[in-house]
Amino acid sequence: MSHTSDGPHVIIIGAGLGGLAMAIKLKRMGFTNFTVVEKASEVGGTWRDNVYPGCSSDSFIHFYSLSTDLNPNWAHSLAFQPEIQEYVLQVALKNDLYSNIIFNRKVISAQWDMRTQRYDIITEERNGTLVPMTAAILVSAIGLLEVPKFPEVPGISRFRGETFHSARWDTLVSLTGKRVAVIGSGPSATQFVPIISEDPTVNVTQYCRSRSWILAPARVEYSTIQKWLLRHVPFYLKAFRWFCFIWAENLYFAIFGNHSMNQVVEQQVKAYMMEATPAEYIDQVIPVDPNHKVGCKRVIFDTNYLASLARPNMSLVWDPIESITEDGSGAFDVIIYGTGYVVDNYPINIKGIDQSVAEYYRDHGGPTAYLGTTLPGFPNFFTICGANTATGYTSLVFAEEVQVQYIAQMIKPVISGDILSAEVTAEATDAYNRDIQNRLSGFIWSKCYSWYRTGNTGKIHGLFPGSMILFWWWLRRPNWAHYKVVTVSGWEPRRSVYRTLGAVILGCLGVGSVAYFGWT
Repeated sequence: MSHTSDGPHVIIIGAGLGGLAMAIKLKRMGFTNFTVVEKASEVGGTWRDNVYPGCSSDSFIHFYSLSTDLNPNWAHSLAFQPEIQEYVLQVALKNDLYSNIIFNRKVISAQWDMRTQRYDIITEERNGTLVPMTAAILVSAIGLLEVPKFPEVPGISRFRGETFHSARWDTLVSLTGKRVAVIGSGPSATQFVPIISEDPTVNVTQYCRSRSWILAPARVEYSTIQKWLLRHVPFYLKAFRWFCFIWAENLYFAIFGNHSMNQVVEQQVKAYMMEATPAEYIDQVIPVDPNHKVGCKRVIFDTNYLASLARPNMSLVWDPIESITEDGSGAFDVIIYGTGYVVDNYPINIKGIDQSVAEYYRDHGGPTAYLGTTLPGFPNFFTICGANTATGYTSLVFAEEVQVQYIAQMIKPVISGDILSAEVTAEATDAYNRDIQNRLSGFIWSKCYSWYRTGNTGKIHGLFPGSMILFWWWLRRPNWAHYKVVTVSGWEPRRSVYRTLGAVILGCLGVGSVAYFGWT
């Protein structure tokens, strides 16, 4: 790893797609004095760590990829984990990012120093050696799916058989001939359960807590002709990416933007589930709670999960788990947890002027940020995939790239030496969050139990209550009036004539009105 000594040092935490997108943007700005600190031995983030059978994207891959690195060679519309991880590796190689990445080191803590206008950072090597670092700008790109979540069940640590979380799949454990308990019924479980139950010697019992709407399969295999067209026809690859974006935005308007359309979609999904589900399970898997609308939880596309319930070695249990014994009550050899992630807390001890990020979240009822990107009391600290940036229906990578563009504009005057720091005001942050929480209270997410909410039932911290068109519109440029800036020599923000003209043109084309209706 090497970086130049020119300009303020930027540290990016995490080498997933969000962290790499930030690194690529910095390099394209002509800035190389940055370091990506990655706790693992390779890039990839969640796509490096999640190796469970059947792991795949649930957003169209031509949109769930970086706009800077389009790939015409995807095999399927919803790509599988090995292909996505290979793509991330190629992105890092193509953009020459490895020289700016420190592997096998994790950030333990960071503290903002008002005197030096820097973050004093403590990192830890795998051998336990503590290594101090400093940065004028700190970007958190650890993502949402970082810390696996386990259920609060008595005896969970006493089980003597094999046990692991789907997010940390143990590839050394053979399931052949084993009695396997799967705890959880979310998106990951619906992907790996039909794979592991293909082996008739694997007896799978799945413990479910809540039902989910499962949409018809969306994965298609791209033909040789289609991939040839994507590779060779000018602008076709970009046009196809735009098609994926527009399709997803239409999905938003159908599911979230219109109550009547949501009812139509619900009837279609219900009809599919009744057709695809074995008769004995129809009354068990289809949601019946009138508040549990389609989109209330993450949209799930069927990956042969419903059909797999008909297998003789597959069974569902809806009774609550009271406790786990040492031998699994003599019924199980392996327990697999498909119980999601801890998303309502920040796992790194980063301290700003007065408190840590975790303390700020706690004081505000869960993850809270301004535009999902900055926090009051934390100068020059930015979060990619922060509070209220997820969508539940489309590519999170798009939202991350929108944030990267916003962050780049924020740090440009720091890099150029015009300012020392920028900190969003508490007033702007509070006003923004009052607004979005007010909007969220009218959405279907406010009426159901999900990981989008603090403690599954509290404040909605995971989702942005609007279309991605609106998200882009709001983050297209910083509102510097919402920031406290420490200047060097009377710096003032300059508004680009071209950006102003572009905004006017887009407004004339109706983007503003579309975003407005998507919001309301």
